[in-house]
Amino acid sequence: MPETDADLMTMSWEDAEDAFADADAALLGTGSVEQHSIHLPLSVDTLRAEHLTEKLVDAAGDHGMQFVRLPTLPYGESEHHMNFGGTVTLSPDTYQDVVVDIAGSLSRHGVDRLVIVNCHGGNLDPLSLAADRIVRDHGVATHIINWTDFARDRLEDEFGDDWGHAGDHETSVIEHFRPDLVKQEKKEPQTTKEYPETRSYAYFDELTEQGGLGDPTNSDPEFMGDVVEEATDDILEALTEDIEAGW
Repeated sequence: MPETDADLMTMSWEDAEDAFADADAALLGTGSVEQHSIHLPLSVDTLRAEHLTEKLVDAAGDHGMQFVRLPTLPYGESEHHMNFGGTVTLSPDTYQDVVVDIAGSLSRHGVDRLVIVNCHGGNLDPLSLAADRIVRDHGVATHIINWTDFARDRLEDEFGDDWGHAGDHETSVIEHFRPDLVKQEKKEPQTTKEYPETRSYAYFDELTEQGGLGDPTNSDPEFMGDVVEEATDDILEALTEDIEAGW
C-alpha cells in the first residue's frame, strides 16, 4: 500500500483488498456532532478525530506500522448536549451496533485488528461494550485509544484542572488545525457551576451557560501542536507494545 494514501475512501476495491492484506490494522476515528459553546463548531470532536488519525497514519511508518484509515464516524452518543441547538445524537445501543457492524464488515474482508481513536467522552461506554462484542462475535482484536488520555498530563501542566469541553484544550486544537472555524470574538471564560458531588447531571446546560467549560481565552495552538506530536508517538508506542505482547 502506498505510504502517501492510506485512506479507504480513495481506494478501488482492488486497492482496498491489497491494503487490508498489508496493513497491521484498520484505523477508525470517532467523534460527534454536538455543541461546543458559542465560539467553536459542532464538528469539534469529529475534526479532532479526522486530523489526529491523519497524524497517526503519517507517523506509523516510523514505528514499523501500517494502517488503513477508515472514514471518521461523525455521529456519537451526545444526548447530554441535546438541549443546545444543532446537536445530533445516536442512542447508546445504536452506536454500539454501528461500530460492531463496521468491524463485522472488516472481518469479512480479512481484517483481524481494529484501532479506534476516540475524541468524544460520551462514546466511551458504548465503545467499550462494542469492543467486547467485536472480539467475541467477530474475532477482531480491538484497541480503544481515548486520545485525550495520552495528552492529559501535558494538558494539566499547561492549563490546570479545568480545560474540558470547548475550553482551553479543544479551542487550542481547533485553532491549530482549523483556525478559520473559531469565532475569536466569542471566546470568553465559560460561566459554569461545579459538578454535583452526589448526583449525575442529566443535560450539559445544567453545568454551563454558554455550553463549555474552562477558559478558551487561555488557548495556545502552538503548544497544542507540540502535544499532538508527542501524543501521536506515545499512542503508536503503546500500540506496538501491546501488539508485540500478543494482545
